[in-house]
Amino acid sequence: MSQSAPQQQPPRNPHHTAANPLSAGGVYLAVVLLILQGVLTILESVAAIARDGVYLHFGVYAYRFSITAWGWIHLVLGVLLLASGIALAMRRPWARIAAIVIACLHIVANFLFVPYQPQWSIVLIALTAFILWALCVNPRAAGRD
Repeated sequence: MSQSAPQQQPPRNPHHTAANPLSAGGVYLAVVLLILQGVLTILESVAAIARDGVYLHFGVYAYRFSITAWGWIHLVLGVLLLASGIALAMRRPWARIAAIVIACLHIVANFLFVPYQPQWSIVLIALTAFILWALCVNPRAAGRD
C-alpha cells in the first residue's frame, strides 16, 4: 500500500475572503448618511412646499420649475433615500442597488437645484458621491453576504 501525504491548500488571500474594514466602515457611514439625508431632504422639501419665500428666486434658468414642484421632487427623493437607508440597515438584498440608483437621482436633482441653494446642494452632492463610493466598493458589506 502506498501512503500519500495529505495535500495542503495554498493560503487564502485575506483580501478576497474578508471585507476591507475601511470600506465596510464606509458602508455603515453611508447607511447613516442615507438616513440622515433622507430626513433632511424631507424637511427641505416641506419648507419648499409650505413657503415659496424660503428659496432664491432668480432670472432665466434652463431647468426652472416652481419652488413647489422642486419641493415635491425633493420630498419623493427624501422618502426614497430614507427607505433605502433603512433597508440597507436591515440588510435587504435589493437595497444596495436601489440605494445606488436613488443616490444617482439625488445627485442629479441637487445639481439642477444648485441655483436655488448653492452651498447646500454642493454639500449634498459631495456626501452622496461618498455614499456611492461606499456602496460600490464593497458589495459584500452592503448586504450581499
